[in-house]
Amino acid sequence: MANRSIDHAFTATSLTSAASDPTFAGALSFMRRRFTKELAGVDVAVWGIPFDAATSNRPGTRFGPQAIRRASAIFDNDAQYPFHRDLFAEMAVIDYGDCLLDYGNHQDTPAAIERQANVILDSGAFLLTLGGDHYVTWPLLKAHVAKHGPLALVQFDAHQDTWFDEERRIDHGSFVARAAREGIIDPDRSIQIGIRTHAPEDCGVNILYGHQVEEMSASDIASAIISHTRGAPAYLTFDIDCLDPAFAPGTGTPVAGGPSSAKILSVLQRLHQLDIRGADVVEVSPPYDHADITAIAGATVAMYMLGLHAERRAIAVSQG
Repeated sequence: MANRSIDHAFTATSLTSAASDPTFAGALSFMRRRFTKELAGVDVAVWGIPFDAATSNRPGTRFGPQAIRRASAIFDNDAQYPFHRDLFAEMAVIDYGDCLLDYGNHQDTPAAIERQANVILDSGAFLLTLGGDHYVTWPLLKAHVAKHGPLALVQFDAHQDTWFDEERRIDHGSFVARAAREGIIDPDRSIQIGIRTHAPEDCGVNILYGHQVEEMSASDIASAIISHTRGAPAYLTFDIDCLDPAFAPGTGTPVAGGPSSAKILSVLQRLHQLDIRGADVVEVSPPYDHADITAIAGATVAMYMLGLHAERRAIAVSQG
């Protein structure tokens, strides 16, 4: 017991230290990372946005960050599969906690998210966000573009989210249309994977529909993403309803006919060439989940995003 710890999220003495909390106990930060608002020396900040007032069907994603954190406790601190590395040995990752929002004044929500995201991004840390419904990606994109310029959007989703609406409307189905219209994303280098619904238009974004994903190999899907983005800086957004409801029942707008978690995780694993500047996992809705199936999928996707970032850092170091 001498080398074991408990409540690593509060007792860690280093940002790169491993945790040894039992899976069933201890403070539930994301993957046992230290809870802190201090950004000095931080490589990655994991941040929750507990917001679901933009949901068009079943609410509940305000509980998504909590559920993803809880599910992430299943990851032990050996080398993380399939990245063959301890993600935290050389990469300082913190849990920055949650975005502060006024639940009674939703019109202030976009600016609040963007303002708080800017603080994290201005520190130089990579921002990995846990939603919340998909509306939160809109202010997140604006914050990232303010730092990096227009981005290619890589979107895993069952829905295109290209429904145009009035500027002040709070809706989780319109952020792509807004981003394309305002030059936030480069539609010509953006791609959506797993789409299984129709929208009024595609806004110039390339689409891999659900039936195409079903027929393609994981390697071919990853190659299509890398080829289409053509080396552009990218923002990676993962709506958990990209997955078939069999693998992610806990979401607000589930759509049958989607890919398995195994297939899409295999795709993500192959995206190390993608120049990802920010990422999020959204639409995990615990009230409709069972046995944490969806939360585990969301936590695993988020862990893969950390793995990709760790690989990019390692490649950069090896290249001098």
